[in-house]
Amino acid sequence: QVQLEESEGGSVQVGGSLRLSCRVSGFPWSSVWMGWFRQPPGREREGVAALFTGDGATFYADSVKGRFSISLNDLRNTLLLQMDSLKADDSAVYYCVVDRTGDCLGWEFRADRCDNWGQGTQVTVSS
Repeated sequence: QVQLEESEGGSVQVGGSLRLSCRVSGFPWSSVWMGWFRQPPGREREGVAALFTGDGATFYADSVKGRFSISLNDLRNTLLLQMDSLKADDSAVYYCVVDRTGDCLGWEFRADRCDNWGQGTQVTVSS
C-alpha cells in the first residue's frame, strides 16, 4: 500500500522561501511519476510540478517556473519541493502524489486521474 507523509507547511512573507517534503513508501515500482498539486481557497486543485524517477525528467506549471524546484532525495524515498520567491497566489493546500501509470502526471497534470495522495499541507504567503 502506497503511503505518503507530507511535512508541515508553514507561513511566510511574500518573497520568502519554503521547502516541502513528502516521504513515500509502500510501492515496488522503480520508475514512477511523482509530483505536487495545490488547491487554493475556493478554487480547483491544480498541478504544480512533477518528476519522473526513471530519468529525473521534470516539468512545472507556468505559474511556478523559475521559482519552484522539484527533486528526490538521495535515498529516493522523499520528494521535495523547494519554493522560492513566493507570492500571495501561492497560498494553498499542497498535496504530493505518486502516479504509477503516468495517467495523472505524465507530462500533463490530471488531478482526476490520480490515485495516491498525501494528506495535504497548508502554505500561507502573506504580504
